[in-house]
Amino acid sequence: MKLLIALTMLCYLLTSCSNEPILQKSIIQKKPMDIGSSKPNIVMIVVDDLGWSDVAYNQTTDLFETPNINGLAKQSLSFDNAYAGAANCAPSRAVLMSGQYGPRHGVYTVSPSERGDIKTRKLVPIKNTRGLSTENVTLGETLKTADYTTGSFGKWHLGADPDKQGFDVNIAGSHQGMTFHYFSPYNLPNIEDGPEGEYLTERLTSEAIRWMKAQEDQPFFAYIPYYTVHTPYQAVLDKIEKYRKKSITNDKEATYAAMVEHMDINVGRILDMLKAENLEEDTLVIFTSDNGGYRMSSFPSLLRAGKGSYYEGGLRVPLLFRWKGKINPGLNHNPVINADFYPTLQAITKARPPEQQLDGIDLTPVLLGKQKDIKRDLFWHFPVYLEAHHAPSDQSQDALFRTRPGSAIRSGDWKLIQYFENDDFELYDLSNDIGETNNVSEIYKEKFNELKAKLSIWQQNVGADIPTKLNPMYDETYSRQKASEVLTGKTRWSKSNEQIHN
Repeated sequence: MKLLIALTMLCYLLTSCSNEPILQKSIIQKKPMDIGSSKPNIVMIVVDDLGWSDVAYNQTTDLFETPNINGLAKQSLSFDNAYAGAANCAPSRAVLMSGQYGPRHGVYTVSPSERGDIKTRKLVPIKNTRGLSTENVTLGETLKTADYTTGSFGKWHLGADPDKQGFDVNIAGSHQGMTFHYFSPYNLPNIEDGPEGEYLTERLTSEAIRWMKAQEDQPFFAYIPYYTVHTPYQAVLDKIEKYRKKSITNDKEATYAAMVEHMDINVGRILDMLKAENLEEDTLVIFTSDNGGYRMSSFPSLLRAGKGSYYEGGLRVPLLFRWKGKINPGLNHNPVINADFYPTLQAITKARPPEQQLDGIDLTPVLLGKQKDIKRDLFWHFPVYLEAHHAPSDQSQDALFRTRPGSAIRSGDWKLIQYFENDDFELYDLSNDIGETNNVSEIYKEKFNELKAKLSIWQQNVGADIPTKLNPMYDETYSRQKASEVLTGKTRWSKSNEQIHN
């Protein structure tokens, strides 16, 4: 793994030195902008399971084709240290929509929290909450206090229907965390099937565009959480063949690349509509992912692991903010998290502050060039288990789980991960080790103790439930044997495990 990361790092550095970089390589701002009294339309595009490296402007190869997102990136302030609020779907979306860290709302994973072989789990995990309580004031509800009309087009995953949680219109959103059919008939709640063979990403985009064009008398918030590029991998055949010809021999990975391109095409449709309707300068566009992507051998990444892991590959995501005439394009290195969207949009729209604690911060001063650096720490809490996706390529701490119960903190360039089972810690210097290959907790004792103390204080302040009850079914010998079998190939990896629906 170290050799792979070294090679991809070299490739990244070489491409970063090209004559025509996609993005500026430092924070470059003209004179600070001012919001004034304007209330922009807001388009928030959240792609499902899109990895940080899976857009062309971040990748180390030329395999992915995302020209529309690349174009958006050139016009945006891009954050290269942007993070999801969690490493898998529902908890990350709960952080985004509530502005709160996981311990405040209890959405830690896709139910249940007892994932994986019971005999390999040392602790009894904390019970997971399925969806946001209606008592929690969502971002949609807060924007309505500023006279926004709100629409959700795609995956909700936080309750039965987003129209009960602050959205005037809901297309295809429910508790359901994935579609089993990207081609109509979809068999999804809250959306009528289209003509046979209609593609879901195309349909959701059309619904969102139709709705946005119909809004005339008040600003709108279009939340577009695509189901793509989550499993199952299904795409148009001619696009799949295109990527097979680009040396991707694995059918699943060729299909994934085709899904990424199809998503990019539909992002382009939204951007084209805003331009055609003369809405570009009146609309704030946010583009991101809900968590990291799955590890795939055809697509090397600088980051370790993928979805479900609290290493960088599971948490770091692409993030773009475009507001023409207000936000100057460039590249920003500040660590930010999707919990920041809520207070930022509340400030921009001058909406009424919710009567609940917000853990994110208002990014407006950074977006408008009035503030350069952000001084704060980021936190994650995951007191549950998430079984391995594909152990041979997961790059996880062990072969049986993408992550075991734990917490994490990013403070400056440093990241500390705590595992509750044995009170183990891993410390990484991300400025020199973005691939998290070298645990330096024994070398930098002072920094280790500093972050450990900060993490402990945060856990207490936020009321984080930490699992301590031992699982009576746990068998350490059995657990080690199973891990060894996976690592040595004696246990054939089940294909069914490659379709984890979370």
